[in-house]
This record gives sequence, structure tokens and C-alpha cells, in this order.
Amino acid sequence: MNQNTAGRTRAYAILCAVVGLFAGGVIGYFSPHPQSSASTIVVSTPLPDPTSPPTSTPGPIRVHVSGAVRQPDVYELPAGCIVKDAVGAAGGPTESADLDGVNLAVELRDQQQVYVPRQGEAAPMSPASAGVDAASGPVNINTATAAELETLPGIGPKTADTIVEYREANGPFETIEDIMDVPGIGEGTFEKIKDRITVGS
Repeated sequence: MNQNTAGRTRAYAILCAVVGLFAGGVIGYFSPHPQSSASTIVVSTPLPDPTSPPTSTPGPIRVHVSGAVRQPDVYELPAGCIVKDAVGAAGGPTESADLDGVNLAVELRDQQQVYVPRQGEAAPMSPASAGVDAASGPVNINTATAAELETLPGIGPKTADTIVEYREANGPFETIEDIMDVPGIGEGTFEKIKDRITVGS
């Protein structure tokens, strides 16, 4: 074989190889491919945060307002009120009231009493500060001031003054029943206060 024949044969072989590679690529491209299994996607939905139960609104409180106010009485006030609110509910202080003897900023609680002293009169002592009586114990009718006696149910300013005057004129009470000797205090009033008073030891 001469040199020219060998060169043509080699070129022909290269051409066949290129054509074969091209044909294989075309066939492979159009041939169906096995599909890979699709992966499962899990979406996790978080549980809602537990919500705290609604806070109940505190109910109204009942406060007894007495002393140097225009309309002494038991008043129903919203929770969180202070002494100043109670005095206002009772029509405000009278001209003889001594508001310097009352802490108007004290927050009130249910079943408390607010006493507004008159000028020259001391406010009753109490755990809740001046002007508020928490009725924490019995009232000693032999030592109580008029303001302290007025914290008793059914005892107003006039009757409280009468008790003090009677005690000063006749000496200390020997029994709690002796308070019925005071003018203006009958059996009905005594029944209201008998569990709230004492004559001391």
C-alpha cells in the first residue's frame, strides 16, 4: 500500500469515529431516562402558642364614707379607687372637714371605711393610714375616740359624741350592755354593734 492510500484510509476511519460519536449522542439524548424517585417534603405546621385565659375584671368595692362629708353613706366604687374618689362620691368634704388629716392617695379595698375628720379632730388610726379604718378588731368603748366609735354600724357623729360625753360623766362601762344606757342607743343598735365592741380587760 502506498502512502496516499494509507492516508485516505486513516482519514476515513477518523470520520467514521466522529460520525459514530455524534450518532450515539443523538440517540442517547432522545432515549427515555429512568426517573428518579421524588423526595417527600414534609411541611411542619407549628402549633399555636397557648394563650393565657382572659383576665377577669375586678368587681366593684363597697366603701363606707363618714365624718365631715356632705352625704355619708355606703358607696359602690370601681376597684382601684382611692380615698379622694370616695370623698367625692359622698358629695365632697364639708366646710368643717380637715383634709390634712386624711391621706387622699390611699387605694381602697372592699368593705373599708373612709372617715374624714373635722377641724381639730384626730383621724382614727388604722393599718391603711390616716382616714381609712380597716375594722381589724373590736372597738374598746371605754377608750375609743368619737371618730373610732363612728366606725361602728349605726353610730353617727352625734351618737359617737354622746357616748364619749356619757363615759366622761359616768365613768367607764363595766359591760358592753351598759352602752344601752347612753341616750339614743337602743336594743336594735346594740344588736348591730355587740360583736364589734369590748370594754377591755
